[in-house]
Amino acid sequence: MRIGPKYKLARRLGAPIFEKTQSPKYAQSLARKEKSSKGWTKPKSEYGKELTEKQKSRFNYGITERQLRNYVLKSLKVASPAQKLFSQLETRLDNALYRAGFAKTRGQARQAASHGHLMLNGKRVTIPSIALKVGDKVSLRPTSATSPLFADLTERAKSLTVPAWLEVDPEARELKVVGEPVYAPGGEVFDLRVVIEFYNR
Repeated sequence: MRIGPKYKLARRLGAPIFEKTQSPKYAQSLARKEKSSKGWTKPKSEYGKELTEKQKSRFNYGITERQLRNYVLKSLKVASPAQKLFSQLETRLDNALYRAGFAKTRGQARQAASHGHLMLNGKRVTIPSIALKVGDKVSLRPTSATSPLFADLTERAKSLTVPAWLEVDPEARELKVVGEPVYAPGGEVFDLRVVIEFYNR
């Protein structure tokens, strides 16, 4: 999915939604923008605010408009739609790889999955959007272990704070889903409750 200049898009949305924008350099750039536009920014309408939150979540996970809409429609069928939506987004194979340190970015994780470098419960997979569930194990194919994509996997995984719903074994190059992701309002750069309101108009 081509999205254009990431710094420019992140500044427009006002949040570090891409991996490369999660840095002091971006924070300083955003601070300068806020300072220069103080008193000149036109307040957003409710629709504008909801649209911004929707775009933040979509670009953060690197998914299409159609994919996000489908996730939201499924989440509306349960009692806690924001939690359901978060769980669907977080348990995507590409996102789990990124969270576990198997890839530097979600884009790289999608590449690894679509190129068939991974095995899910012992079987090769090539679909980045596969939904993982509790008990699932993801590992590298033996023939992919020497790929440049995973050259620093062990060091990267050890330096990360892995979510509680994932268990990672850097030496074995394996991750396991041991729980469900829990959505905490305010814990992300986007508000999924507002995203749901956008689609529920």
